[in-house]
Amino acid sequence: MGSLKLIKIFYLSSSFSIIFIIIIIMEITQQATSSCINISGPETPSTPLLTYLEKLQGNALRTLGPNGFDPKLYVDLPLKHDLKETELGFEKLKRNGDGVVSKKELQGFIEEYFDGAGDDLVVHVPVDFVDEPTGFLPKVENGEVRRWALEVHALWKNLSRRVSREVEKKPDRHTLIYLPEPVVVPGSRFREVYYWDSYWVIRGLLASKLYSTAKSIVINLISLIEEYGFVLNGARQYYTNRSQPPLLSSMVHEIFRRTGDMDLLKKALPALLREYRFWNHGIHIVTIKDHEGHKHCLSRYYAMWDKPRPESSTTDEATASKLSNAEEKAKLFRELASAAESGWDFSSRWMRNSSDLTTLATTSILPVDLNAFLLKMEQDIAALAKAIGEKDVHTSFLKAAKARKRAFNVIFWNEEMGQWLDCWISCSPTGKENWHHNLNVFASNFMPLWIELLHSDRKVDKVLKSFEASGLLHHAGIATSLTNTGQQWDFPNGWAPLQHMIIEGLASSRSEKARTMAEDIAVRWIRTNHASYKKTGVMHEKYDVRKCGAYGGGGEYTPQTGFGWTNGVVLALLEEFGWPSDRKLHCE
Repeated sequence: MGSLKLIKIFYLSSSFSIIFIIIIIMEITQQATSSCINISGPETPSTPLLTYLEKLQGNALRTLGPNGFDPKLYVDLPLKHDLKETELGFEKLKRNGDGVVSKKELQGFIEEYFDGAGDDLVVHVPVDFVDEPTGFLPKVENGEVRRWALEVHALWKNLSRRVSREVEKKPDRHTLIYLPEPVVVPGSRFREVYYWDSYWVIRGLLASKLYSTAKSIVINLISLIEEYGFVLNGARQYYTNRSQPPLLSSMVHEIFRRTGDMDLLKKALPALLREYRFWNHGIHIVTIKDHEGHKHCLSRYYAMWDKPRPESSTTDEATASKLSNAEEKAKLFRELASAAESGWDFSSRWMRNSSDLTTLATTSILPVDLNAFLLKMEQDIAALAKAIGEKDVHTSFLKAAKARKRAFNVIFWNEEMGQWLDCWISCSPTGKENWHHNLNVFASNFMPLWIELLHSDRKVDKVLKSFEASGLLHHAGIATSLTNTGQQWDFPNGWAPLQHMIIEGLASSRSEKARTMAEDIAVRWIRTNHASYKKTGVMHEKYDVRKCGAYGGGGEYTPQTGFGWTNGVVLALLEEFGWPSDRKLHCE
């Protein structure tokens, strides 16, 4: 594989316009980045509003103390007045001898100068929502499961919003980014759209027959690419420095598979090509050699940021306080933001020392799941291009997928373990590129099962045996790792996306044993979601896989509920596997 080269420009006709599209394909060039090169940029500039809200966040922490403090709240507050007037109002507040504002003064100031976090979104009932859609989950025969599934289905109304027109009219008063179509948010403190969450939200919406709502999500993500050149981590100004796992092509593919919407394909293809270039160019792309000396260009997470994340500024400052100089701190801030780009924020997977967050080294890792997502993107773009008659694009991306598949076989695959492993990259004193596998077990080691191009009967059987012996599968689902670090993307937490990808990968194989295992894991996951829902009345962001009905914890914020991707995975699994009338639902 190689990096990116401009091949040609072609025209895509629609009934409304002619769109110029840059076709990007892979070829072996010298443009790819070596990890031996010390890259310090590019950096995404901040904004005056964000700079001020981070200052407010720091002052609030000094006033309120750390117990129950959520730094994100303060950078989500919409201004009632212009920024200059707000800053002047803050400067007038009384302070004690240490310069700290009293709790009463701070609360009064926030009430006078800010609307509530989330008030710049308005409740929106999806136009295509019905209480019980025709053909909803036809394989679910059990009445209790069906009633619960309809309650989960109804949660889409709770999570649906529109961005207020005030955001469009006065963007300098909001960190929220205006989006043209209705949105579905994850829930709780996550008041805005998130990138990779949206894939599993869409899978649930499709199971709920909410096709227009699913399409609206894709249109919004395309609008971000048109504005920024990539899909942001989330629809906030403070997320413009990074993306998240690239799943837009998978969203388009799933919607097209259900609806045959050709207009969506034609609108999406130019955006997908721009996104593909983002992940296969510049700071994200690294060239390494396999053991036979052949070059492969593979992608990594690399945030365009070397300062504290605005939404977690006080937290990042505290983490970096252990380090001695500004250069070390800047490197850590980039690693923190890059780990957030991975969606796994945070995990021992990215750490040199699993007990020390300051040893994060995300940018020195070629992640197996990111490159699997990109392999799927190449397959998706090839298929979508073929559907609209763009043969050159179809052919080019089939070749790119074939090249990345070769890299999977020689770079990521570990024959002895029967798993695909992340690669740590480093430089020798002579500047030579070195790489080695991370031999620790993570759920991501089995995620490539989701990519059918990587299937072979022998490999699936070997991976299945490895998975069974891995120690990841527990009573209530698949653990994220084997190490309990207190980070949320580690043991004992299980996350809906990881369950779904591994389950769907096993189910799509030709192995009867793998398909049986897939259904067994699905049953465990559905049971723990149901048990927790019955106890707490809500769907959770993550679950403790050691005990059926227990929700997860750990990480830098309190456990969240709602919850978009959890709901979507439950509905998608019930759609795929159903629930026989005689199967027990309660924890065993």
